[in-house]
Amino acid sequence: MGFCKVKELDGKLYRCYFELTVQVLSGKWKALILYRLAVDPVLRFGELRKSMPEITERMLSKQLRELEGDGLISREVYNQIPPKVEYRLTEIGSKLIPVLMLMKEWGAEYEEHLGGKGLFCSADYEQPEEKADGFVSK
Repeated sequence: MGFCKVKELDGKLYRCYFELTVQVLSGKWKALILYRLAVDPVLRFGELRKSMPEITERMLSKQLRELEGDGLISREVYNQIPPKVEYRLTEIGSKLIPVLMLMKEWGAEYEEHLGGKGLFCSADYEQPEEKADGFVSK
């Protein structure tokens, strides 16, 4: 594959589909947010925040706005007090889940490669065989 000309679409500059995909998933948190929404299809802001305690509220808001802007998640605001906002994957966002599950599977294998087999067997840790959206890591 040679070098391709730069494309611009919807404010995004990219040369190949892989580069576009990496742009959309760039950053530490976006893939994790998408994965959380694959495991729990509807989540509120606070639930997402609790599942990723290291993320700041500001960063979570920014990442959610970008994912919504890219059309990967939808945001539903309920007119009530206190305000209620729910996030879920869109149809195009759901199509990323098999990719994320392959990344999870690779992570489980890499953890084993690093010598982690058997070290994290308690219920406090994610296990390779957990299911999300019908996909199972081996």
